[in-house]
Order: sequence, then C-alpha cells, then structure tokens
Amino acid sequence: MSDLAIPHAEGVSNDDFRAAMSRLAAGVVLVTAHDPDDGPRGEDVGMTATAFMSVSLDPPLVLVSLRNGSRMDDLLAEVPVWAVSMLAENQRHIAGRFAMKNRVSDRLLFADLPYTRGEESGAPLMSGALAALECRTESRVVAGDHTLVVGRVLSVDGPTPEGGPLMYYQGKYRHLS
Repeated sequence: MSDLAIPHAEGVSNDDFRAAMSRLAAGVVLVTAHDPDDGPRGEDVGMTATAFMSVSLDPPLVLVSLRNGSRMDDLLAEVPVWAVSMLAENQRHIAGRFAMKNRVSDRLLFADLPYTRGEESGAPLMSGALAALECRTESRVVAGDHTLVVGRVLSVDGPTPEGGPLMYYQGKYRHLS
C-alpha cells in the first residue's frame, strides 16, 4: 500500500464534505483514559467526540473515531482500556472544554469536574452523564486522517433515568427539545 494520499473525488472539497456532514445530528461523548506513564501518579486524558457508535450486541462492541496523531489516538495505541461518558444536555461545558484545540494540561481540565474512576479502566467517568462505558480495545483501523478504535464494553454505568442527550448539529451543541 502506498503512503501517498489519495486525492478527493472530483468535485468533493473539504468544505463541501464538512458542510454535508454537519447536517447529520450526533450524540456527544467524552472519551477518557488514564496515562499511567505521565508523571508520578499518571494523568487523565479526555477528548470530546461525536463519531461514536454501537457496533455489536454479542459481544458488546462500540467504535470511536480519533484524529490520527492526537493525544488520545497515541494514548489508546499504548493503553488498552478507556471509557466513554455519554454527555447530557446540561454538560455542554464539558464538551466544549475537551474540544478546544489549543488547551491547557488535561490535569487542569479535570480539576473542577465531578467524576468517579472506572474500576476496569481507571479512567474518569463523568458524574451526571446519561451512561458511561468502560472498554478494552479490540481493534484499530486507520481510515484516512482518523483511526477507528473498536472497543469491547467491560462495564456499563447507568443509564440514568432523567435528562436528554447533548447533540451536535450544524457546528453547534444542541438538545432534543
């Protein structure tokens, strides 16, 4: 396989593709993992994602898409366990905080947020999320400028009986009502 990038199909620009895909509403999740090698006690890492989906019921599998070379992509290539918190509509501030491109240390991002630590992954599970999953990586597939990470669900926290999901549509966070 060649390392050369395959050009866009004729007539498909980045802007056209981005505009079309912005019309697809998506749930918002926070992907988290614990990096045991970063400092004396390690560091928690988080990333907002909208490219997340259920893959299989038996066994329970989910998929998240990570930008190649991102901190989360690099970390999940090394650390096999991670977590996903499905954000509620009142957790827009969490999504925005972890979606910033030029941001401060992850340690500071988690500082004032309520969370529990997953028993399987050691990763933060956001308090107030609609549900949280702990996962172990089953496979990784490079797809263009992203890596698709398939994870086996090891545990489920929730779902909570109240609240609606945080959604992302046309470049903005939204809620169902």
